[in-house]
Amino acid sequence: MKLATLKDGTRDGKLAVVSQDLAYCTVVNHIAPTLQAALDDWANVGPRLERAAEALETGSQPTERFHEHDAHSPLPRAYQWADGSAYVNHVELVRKARNAEMPDSFWTDPLMYQGGSETFLAPRDPIVLPDEAWGIDMEGEVAVIVDDVPMGVSPEEAGSYIRLVMIVNDVSLRGLIPAELGKGFGFFQSKPSSAFSPVAVTPDELGAAWDGGRLHLPLMVDYNGEAFGRANAGIDMTFDFPQLIAHAAKSRPLGAGAIIGSGTVSNKMADGSPGKPVNAGGVGYSCIAEIRMIETINDGKPSTAFMRFGDTVRIEMKDADGHSIFGAIEQTVEQYRKEA
Repeated sequence: MKLATLKDGTRDGKLAVVSQDLAYCTVVNHIAPTLQAALDDWANVGPRLERAAEALETGSQPTERFHEHDAHSPLPRAYQWADGSAYVNHVELVRKARNAEMPDSFWTDPLMYQGGSETFLAPRDPIVLPDEAWGIDMEGEVAVIVDDVPMGVSPEEAGSYIRLVMIVNDVSLRGLIPAELGKGFGFFQSKPSSAFSPVAVTPDELGAAWDGGRLHLPLMVDYNGEAFGRANAGIDMTFDFPQLIAHAAKSRPLGAGAIIGSGTVSNKMADGSPGKPVNAGGVGYSCIAEIRMIETINDGKPSTAFMRFGDTVRIEMKDADGHSIFGAIEQTVEQYRKEA
């Protein structure tokens, strides 16, 4: 089943079931007005949505064309957005580039931060920021939406609470991060609003690519129309989603609709060396910071600039037959101008 939130002029939009080929949809506000409402009563609402999805595929449900530009992020806002750093290769490169040691605990205990979740961007909305000097960067990720999760859940149990899967552009402001982390209190200003894919899908839609904890497909990141990243989300993921969920729920329960992110998808080369650009025979990168780290390690300084106003990013994932699964996140960086 594929679900989307259509823009309708309200803060939370209206819930729609989307066809498997992303061509058609049907509004299901008679079942649940919003995705959050559906998640709040998933045991009852989920099966009804599944029946609507089946009827949509057979043509027995009223339909309209589905346009990705009309979609908000599946949850336009959420009670919780906790982003992990499951690809420790990415973390290792960050620390190596600044000559910092990699603590052994990073391989056994996930990193995670609590992001701003009250104003997610729609997947085709621009990234609007005041200053290029803030070091604007995209981060291609995978995320899951969970049901109510009890505190202290084990990783073995946590996977059963995953209800939906999405992809993400977790926007970062690299120029602001060092000062914030230097205060010892984590990210805030350096993590503006993120954008999620036009649709969220139930794990069964992913077939053999989903193993219960990892999504084994390349995450396609295009930067200014050129292939930038093709890293496989199922490779080099040190912590799977059940482990990330268990980590987030160690000291608190998670409410239905909480979003857990994977962190930047990152692959090493087969020989264990840092990844290479797509045009050099590698799988590239899911963020600009990673290629800058490798440039720093190899050349002593980075040569790739962060995003500038007018730059574009497209993030998508396709199934084994080449069909888009979640639709595409496609955004342009624009300058914020304060209204007079």
